[in-house]
Amino acid sequence: MLTLAIDIGGTKYAMALFDDQTMVCRESHQTDRVRGRDWMVAQVVAIARQWQTQWPIDRCGIGFGGPVHFAEQRVALSTHVGGWRDFHLPTWIQEQLDVPAIMDNDANVGALGEAFYGSGRGYPSLFYMTLSTGIGGGFCVNGEIWRGADSYAGEIGHICIQPDGPECGCGARGCLERLCSGLWLQRDHGKPASELLQDPEFASRYVVDLARGVKTCIMLLNPSRIVIGGGISKAGDALFVPLREELHRQITDWSSARIDVAQAELGDDSVLYGALRLADEVDKR
Repeated sequence: MLTLAIDIGGTKYAMALFDDQTMVCRESHQTDRVRGRDWMVAQVVAIARQWQTQWPIDRCGIGFGGPVHFAEQRVALSTHVGGWRDFHLPTWIQEQLDVPAIMDNDANVGALGEAFYGSGRGYPSLFYMTLSTGIGGGFCVNGEIWRGADSYAGEIGHICIQPDGPECGCGARGCLERLCSGLWLQRDHGKPASELLQDPEFASRYVVDLARGVKTCIMLLNPSRIVIGGGISKAGDALFVPLREELHRQITDWSSARIDVAQAELGDDSVLYGALRLADEVDKR
């Protein structure tokens, strides 16, 4: 079984081809926000068609960096790249490549990847947070994604951390994404997160807001494990050591909820492996 996996994010898009569970090829490129959706889907299809000359692709799984209405298989919107609102991406892929396709929000897909192939293996419940250009979340319980009534479950990036904080791209103020995502860190401080987090003093301030978001997840869901992926997670101990310390300060002794926060094992490939798993649902639709 040959599966095409697609990860469309705010900064980059990545594609891989899996022969059963073995990745046989992979490409990653920068997103061009100015050219928008039409340019992006043209690039994706061009790569896939090139691969089709060598391998007969059987199915496709997609992780999209923004809210997705799963039941209708359409992109709700993208706050980072224009032109995506109400776009039925899987239908378009199927028409262009003649393969069945299925899509979900990239954080949900990343949760599947880590639950089945990464840091979440063996844990009955997993909350996956993507900490990158934006911030999203996916909750996986016994191998199934909890999407909520309208496919908006897990949107941890848009919980309010500072009621009087700066305005977020979603229109609200003080969102976790506005305070802690890579896009806004670059704009607010003039440096990429990878550089900022090498400063221990900055990291100690940064994790205060980040821990407020993670604490909300722990208090509300009490997952077996929280896995953090995305570009910012690559800071490793520079991020995770102060974050765990801050969580222990914020979550007082009255609560016995576990504080198990791990770095994504699959790195940049969490969503690609999740798309492989998601593609198993193609036959169910």
